[in-house]
Amino acid sequence: MSFEIIERRPTLEEFHQLCVSVGWEKMMNFNVIDDSLENSLYSVVVLSKSKIIGMGRIIGDGYVYFYLQDIVVLPEFQNTGIGTMIMDKLMSFLKGNAPDKAFIGLFSSSEGKNLYEKYGFNQYPSLTGMFRVTPI
Repeated sequence: MSFEIIERRPTLEEFHQLCVSVGWEKMMNFNVIDDSLENSLYSVVVLSKSKIIGMGRIIGDGYVYFYLQDIVVLPEFQNTGIGTMIMDKLMSFLKGNAPDKAFIGLFSSSEGKNLYEKYGFNQYPSLTGMFRVTPI
């Protein structure tokens, strides 16, 4: 099976399809996601036979803070190296664009933890990741 990775944002329809495939549809406001996708610093999609099967993007200010976001692979294509392909492209972008001492973060599901650790991401006992969701 061959895969093609392309440097572009997913369309709103592609994004929705991938989010639904992994159970994220209740956590996303699809009314505003198109603007969010447009403001990404860098995005990639993975295609198989012209069908989207994965995506990943980087968001942030482009100077000090970079966050890996929305790294998703269709469940039937997981554990085939696609997540690694996506991470390789994202990390290559960061290597060429993130200045010295930039903060690069992500939130991970327990299933993604091993993949991200291969790229040097770690949990730090002295730091606690926190977030909240609106409304406030």
